[in-house]
Amino acid sequence: MASIATELGPPSAEPLAPGAEPAAEPTPALPAAELSDLEVERELAALVFASSDPLSTARLAGLLGGQSEARIETALQALALRLSTASLPWELRQIAGGWQFFTTPDMAETVARLSKIKRDEKVSPAGLETLAIVAYRQPVTKGEIEAIRGVQVGPILRTLVDRGLVKVAGRSDDPGHPLLYGTTRKFLDSFGMASLDDLPRDGELVRD
Repeated sequence: MASIATELGPPSAEPLAPGAEPAAEPTPALPAAELSDLEVERELAALVFASSDPLSTARLAGLLGGQSEARIETALQALALRLSTASLPWELRQIAGGWQFFTTPDMAETVARLSKIKRDEKVSPAGLETLAIVAYRQPVTKGEIEAIRGVQVGPILRTLVDRGLVKVAGRSDDPGHPLLYGTTRKFLDSFGMASLDDLPRDGELVRD
């Protein structure tokens, strides 16, 4: 009898009611101490990557279920070494009391192109005013835009064309057949519109 009881395990505290389903056994969580070194490195990499701010060793230890700071420090150093020998454009560095990913110094010129693009995408107030006239009056000539604004718009119009926000849409039937201008698909995308029908109308515009 003793051997049978051992095989069957301890009896339930309460017998099941007829037709009742036995409760599912909870799946035990993997203790933090049982994580392999590679698993610790992977989880650290995910945490540091997802954070916009540097994460301290103590903070990372807490986020990994109470791992010791010594083990976290060792894993971070191993991760930094792994990146440095992988020919990837990223590195793991300590900064402001924590750890953060950076692009490697040799990628500085490449990354700077992104900042230049963002600066170039900004449109001046005069450019926005000209762009609004084109959007609402298109197809419109340079002369018509200048008549509305009261100033020369040639350089601004060329800049808007260079940035892909305005395009030449044909020629007018007026004497001299001046160029007609209209907006582009990039204009719609830049301002979050599906079509020109999404332009604000008079009743929707805020007046001071």
